[in-house]
Amino acid sequence: MPRRILEGKIVSDKMDKTVTVLVERRYMHPVYKKYIRKSDKYAAHDETNTFKAGDRVQIEECRPISRRKSWRVLTAPLREASARPDAADEKKNVTSKAAKKPAAKKGVSS
Repeated sequence: MPRRILEGKIVSDKMDKTVTVLVERRYMHPVYKKYIRKSDKYAAHDETNTFKAGDRVQIEECRPISRRKSWRVLTAPLREASARPDAADEKKNVTSKAAKKPAAKKGVSS
């Protein structure tokens, strides 16, 4: 039987060898035909404690490891902001543009 694979964001890494992953999905309401976001939290096994809060990861269903934990983390962290190498350059450009603006003159106009 194939194992389910879900993708989500780590919201907590405070436990030893365990992370909490928030998985969001969208589905259409059967009567109102409106899309609804539903989220579930899963406890996933992280043997080496390498994943941190904010990482986007994939988790795979596995045999029960403990009472709550039946998932394990598959992929390396995919950080949203640091995954883009140009994100740091954008911050530098914003600050340099702000620094080039001339200061407003204080004075009384007559």
